[in-house]
Amino acid sequence: MTTEQRFPHLSHWGAFDAVRGTDGSLRIEAAPDDPEPASILANVPASLDERTRVLHPHVRRGWWEDGPGPDERRGDDEWLQVSWDDVLDRLATEIERVRTEHGNEAIFGGSYGWASAGRFHHAQSQVHRFLNAIGGYTRSVHTYSHGAAEVLLPRVVGGLEPLATPTAWPVLVDHTELFVCVGGLPAKNMQVGSGGVDRHLVGGHLAEAHARGAELVLVSPLRDDLADALDAQWVAPWPGSDTALLLALCHTVLAEGLGDPTFVRTHCVGGDELAAYLAGEADGVVKDAAWASGLCGVDADEIVALARRMGTRRTMLTLSWSIQRAERGEQALWAGIALAALLGQIGLPGGGFGHGYGATANIGNAEVPGGIPRFGQGQNPIDSFIPVARISDLLLHPGDPYDFDGQRLTFPDTRLVYWAGGNPFHHHQDLARLRRAFTRPDTVVVHEPFWTATARHADVVLPVTSTLERDDLGGSKVSGTLVAMRQASEPLGESRDDYAILTALAERLGAAETFTEGRTADEWLRHLYESWRARLPEDERPAEDYEAFTEAGRVPLRGADPGHVMYAEFRADPERHPLATPSGRIELASSTIAAFGYDDCPGHPSWLVPHVLSTPPGEGDHPLLLVANNPRSRLHSQLDHGATSQGSKVAGREPVRMHPDDAAARGLADGDVVRVESAVGSVLAGLVVSDVLRAGVVQLSTGAWFDPSRPDLATCVHGNPNALTADRPTSRLAQACTGQHARVEVRRFDGDVPAVGAHVAPTAG
Repeated sequence: MTTEQRFPHLSHWGAFDAVRGTDGSLRIEAAPDDPEPASILANVPASLDERTRVLHPHVRRGWWEDGPGPDERRGDDEWLQVSWDDVLDRLATEIERVRTEHGNEAIFGGSYGWASAGRFHHAQSQVHRFLNAIGGYTRSVHTYSHGAAEVLLPRVVGGLEPLATPTAWPVLVDHTELFVCVGGLPAKNMQVGSGGVDRHLVGGHLAEAHARGAELVLVSPLRDDLADALDAQWVAPWPGSDTALLLALCHTVLAEGLGDPTFVRTHCVGGDELAAYLAGEADGVVKDAAWASGLCGVDADEIVALARRMGTRRTMLTLSWSIQRAERGEQALWAGIALAALLGQIGLPGGGFGHGYGATANIGNAEVPGGIPRFGQGQNPIDSFIPVARISDLLLHPGDPYDFDGQRLTFPDTRLVYWAGGNPFHHHQDLARLRRAFTRPDTVVVHEPFWTATARHADVVLPVTSTLERDDLGGSKVSGTLVAMRQASEPLGESRDDYAILTALAERLGAAETFTEGRTADEWLRHLYESWRARLPEDERPAEDYEAFTEAGRVPLRGADPGHVMYAEFRADPERHPLATPSGRIELASSTIAAFGYDDCPGHPSWLVPHVLSTPPGEGDHPLLLVANNPRSRLHSQLDHGATSQGSKVAGREPVRMHPDDAAARGLADGDVVRVESAVGSVLAGLVVSDVLRAGVVQLSTGAWFDPSRPDLATCVHGNPNALTADRPTSRLAQACTGQHARVEVRRFDGDVPAVGAHVAPTAG
């Protein structure tokens, strides 16, 4: 009798076994030692749903028949199914043409790191290694998630420790008396972690800290950005007003002597300049609680009381990624760091600040000392790059200059876009503008398992395997486990893995040896494991060789010190352990940034009115403030057709939440299909009436697959909020994503509701 087969696996949302039943069915079982398995694991079987899969190589008719070039039909043209040999021959010829006529700078290598938790079949590493092997490419830098922080943090605290190695959770559990959570610590985000999550621990850490007596304050327009069981005080500012609130807290700390002036004097620079700004010495505006109250809608007495609590308790100020993922986002993050510095608890166990706790399951977990196996990308000989959120500008404005982190750069003339492992039609803003941008290159190539919007706006779509259809190694720098990810399904249709596709192209372009080093995919997996194992100190080295590892399915990894306190050494002796800033100190004011002369990012944290608050809330054509946050039912847009994601839909589209008072004022009810409109575009969504939002605020999560099939009715009929958000950078300093907020109006949609076609594969001609 045939028995069930188990295939160990690791995903960005958890470790699991893919279990093949005797009838061939597939089910997903979370790892037995995971205390809080992610509900979105139920989406995984949809990886093998042929209805959404790219099963064969496809080309756009206009590109195949008329040749490469800008084309307004891109995104609306017919598809042709072609053979692998034919498409690879044609694609290799096109890559060679672009390299020869325009140089490798004209190739943009687009990717993002969330395609798979596997360390070898990691699309970003694969495509970048290939492009480096053929002479290089224009790359992107930083992330949509925390692009402003990646530029600001090195200027203010000398590095990315708050993103990479913050104070460990066990320290917070034992020592923090007051958590002030700006942007919240939402449980939905703790389901996922880049590179893989072997155990979900954050919810347990928070519960343990609360049981010990730690108090929590939630600063967010959404009450469910912190679990109800944590009994948090809810402070609900307007979206986009965090900087004003944080500056007022700074003012109160200084005015009432609640902080540690010795720490500011010995460990910071710019304190006097910041204090003068808060006192209004230059502009006559005192940045006190009464001032902030009029901007953020929080009572002045509540602001003062919060500052006093922070000044009398061991306080951890958690600053979510969301506060800097907005226009002038650098200022909110900088103001938060300044507040923690003025309190003087940075470097103390359980005190100071963190950036990203609750953003993913991995933030605050101890790092594995020896790292994990990785597939090297090689060296890119081309210096050209863009900040990742400037992709539309790159394609629409070749040759135009722009500012970035003190540099004056120029957008290169991009002729070929090669995208693997990413979906810009999820991450990017103003999707109508992005559609126009995608018509501009000569050729767009996409590797995809699914018919995403990015695939539908390409010229060449190459079908790649999902993570269940190949062997791999799985783990992250904070995993306690390395997983031998075993193939649970034969590849669907004619799908191939990225390595096989790129090897075939490299052979045609004379770069096979550089790309492959003479190894097959199986040989690479063995090489990566054994070379990593050999590098480890003997007491950290797994006893299992590659064969034993694959047989066992998982091997434990030794974790780092769970008692890590960020900036502890700097606090103890700033002379011996200076920060990597020009002063060696925390820069509450930066002469470097000031010298750039950016009016949208001055030399110290400042209140700069964002567009979403340029008209008072409740006024104008778009009176409501939209929060476009991460979804609870999936990771980004991945597996939107999966069971958990589909179970969250309302009337077949993404749910938009609205306060009962706002719904009543518009005659709206639960379950209505509504049209959400902004100055940029419109979407159809399903209404959920809820009092977990502040009145005047609506919330629509990202990740619904973009569906522009009925532009006469809406920019997206499925509810993707990036059809509403403006493609506007945080500032000239970081040029980062501002997709968190928009101004909108919501009306009932009374026409015939169109079907959502985003999950239906197009028919080839």
